[in-house]
Amino acid sequence: MISKSDDLILVSQVVLLNSHRAFEKLVGKYQSSVRRFFLNLTFGNEALSDDLAQETFIKVYLHLQSFKGTAGFSTWLFRVAYNVYYDYLRNSKPHLEADFSEIDPYTESDRPQTDCEMDVYESLKILKPDERTAILLFYMEDHPVEKISKIMNCPTGTVKSHLARGREKLANYFKGTGYEFNFG
Repeated sequence: MISKSDDLILVSQVVLLNSHRAFEKLVGKYQSSVRRFFLNLTFGNEALSDDLAQETFIKVYLHLQSFKGTAGFSTWLFRVAYNVYYDYLRNSKPHLEADFSEIDPYTESDRPQTDCEMDVYESLKILKPDERTAILLFYMEDHPVEKISKIMNCPTGTVKSHLARGREKLANYFKGTGYEFNFG
């Protein structure tokens, strides 16, 4: 397992020595969490998640010299991932105005989804993009509010508001579907 200080060493090796092996180690450490982040943001669309994750790591590689080390590498990486996702949303805006309730979740992947996965993805659709991002980073990626604030480039109070609104919407959604759900 690579520690946070090892991240800085690996970044230095990539930037100064153009070490592909060092970059492979960084990708190996973070690719699962970045892909999971996108998988949840895209409601289980594996192909899109893979494409967005690949684009993220390409951008990271091309712009790694701009990493200043003032925040942790994972914070910077998720900031890049967040920007890749929002670039995707902006560029595909006409397509996103479709009614998500009409999308058949089984067509998104060859792997059948469980009822629980479908319910979670359906619940995420009711959230605004910033609420969804904050909820996923906090609950799925286990990032603290301060780190989410840096990733989303907004004040911690705004992140807390996104989390509170998102939790309230999700709790109401799950109550309406018969689940007993508590964020406590």
